[in-house]
Amino acid sequence: MTFADNILAFISKLQFPVSLPEGIEVMTPFDNAATIEACNAFYRKYYNDSLQRHMIIGINPGRFGGGVTGIPFTDPIRLQQDCGIANDWAKKQELSSLFIYDMIAAFGGATAFYRQFYITAVSPLGFTRAGKNLNYYDDKILQREIKPFVIDCLQKQFSFGISRGTAFCLGDGKNFAFLSALNKEQQFFETIVPLPHPRFIMQYRLKTKPDYINQYVQKLKATNP
Repeated sequence: MTFADNILAFISKLQFPVSLPEGIEVMTPFDNAATIEACNAFYRKYYNDSLQRHMIIGINPGRFGGGVTGIPFTDPIRLQQDCGIANDWAKKQELSSLFIYDMIAAFGGATAFYRQFYITAVSPLGFTRAGKNLNYYDDKILQREIKPFVIDCLQKQFSFGISRGTAFCLGDGKNFAFLSALNKEQQFFETIVPLPHPRFIMQYRLKTKPDYINQYVQKLKATNP
């Protein structure tokens, strides 16, 4: 099986295994036929091989990016303009997706980037509360309850062809703290390198965005093949 085959088999079976705390709902974009079609087109375009890749781990999908397209940090705009995959979704912008694709362009483009890296999340399924995005670590009960799901998902994704040397964490605060503690317990990776979260950069450090892009590219390119 190719890397793409493994990804597509994984997402086709994704289900959240436990009851959520009251008021929290899970986003399951992979129940949508258009999302599965987009994922097939994307992963077969960039991952139709058996190369080893480094894992980049975000928090959980948001409503306007991966929560729609099924592809982490890829909103419908970037999916069409940067990846060349036409879609009929409303072209709503996700700030994190904008940063990631500007960074990918600086890295050398989508083909070069995705040959070396695979983006996922601590939770591959997203969460909402009162119709708004919810990060898993912003609810203590949710954070505790998802731990077995997180471990299971990561272990399944390692079989795709993931390097167990260096991984990257998007979010150098709570997401990095959770992932670091989990890694200390499970020994998933030799090293996890934290990176400032794209949304934090776009909301609070927009004027220095080029500096952050340069930081990302330097750290990613310093990783051993």
